[in-house]
Amino acid sequence: AAKAAILASIAAGAVVHLDDVYCEGISSLTVTDLDSAERLGYAVKLLAIVERDNEIMVRVHPALVPKDHPLANVRDAYNAVFVEGSTVGELMFYGPGAGGGPTATAVLGDLIDASLEAQDKKSAVQNEKREFQDSETANHSYPEVSISSMEELRTCYYLSVEVIDRPGVLAAVSGVFGTHDVSIRLMEQYELPDNPDDAHLVFLTHIAQEKNMQAAIRELQTLEVVRQVNTLIRVIGGE
Repeated sequence: AAKAAILASIAAGAVVHLDDVYCEGISSLTVTDLDSAERLGYAVKLLAIVERDNEIMVRVHPALVPKDHPLANVRDAYNAVFVEGSTVGELMFYGPGAGGGPTATAVLGDLIDASLEAQDKKSAVQNEKREFQDSETANHSYPEVSISSMEELRTCYYLSVEVIDRPGVLAAVSGVFGTHDVSIRLMEQYELPDNPDDAHLVFLTHIAQEKNMQAAIRELQTLEVVRQVNTLIRVIGGE
């Protein structure tokens, strides 16, 4: 989230605070979700996403990434920054983010900074850092930017739901999506080996608005036939 705020500030030429970043971790993900993503042609990646139109939106969360997207193959200790612009098209900057060399370089840099600060050396680099850290100077150099609410996000979604396996359940669940203007693109149903009376449903939606998707989830949680709403994962890369 901190990296996202820094990158967003640089990209937008404005101040983006850590509190402006929507942040969601990976604790809700299950092996079933990873298997479903693989079967549907996606990889699951924890992404920091910065988008700007008239406003800027900064978010960190797990995402389904199509297998043919460059970010899908970033693995192990490697990091990547993927940039998409109307004029430049698609660019990706890729390299090791951990390991002996990169970590040693970062640690050595911190040690040098600490040593210079202890000796009260006022180098040009330190002055630049202090100017950015000073709120008045930062706000003067980088104007505040309008932050778009997460509720305004429009994307596709993956949702897994456990339900009672009986006639009419799928219609009831689908009706909730329709009520909240969420269109289903794909649905799969699986039996639960440990409980033959229940079923596991996986949905992929067309592009929908976040606030509508969240409203649909809240209503699903009230249905008698729904055991539990499991994982919501946003999808990147269009439909």
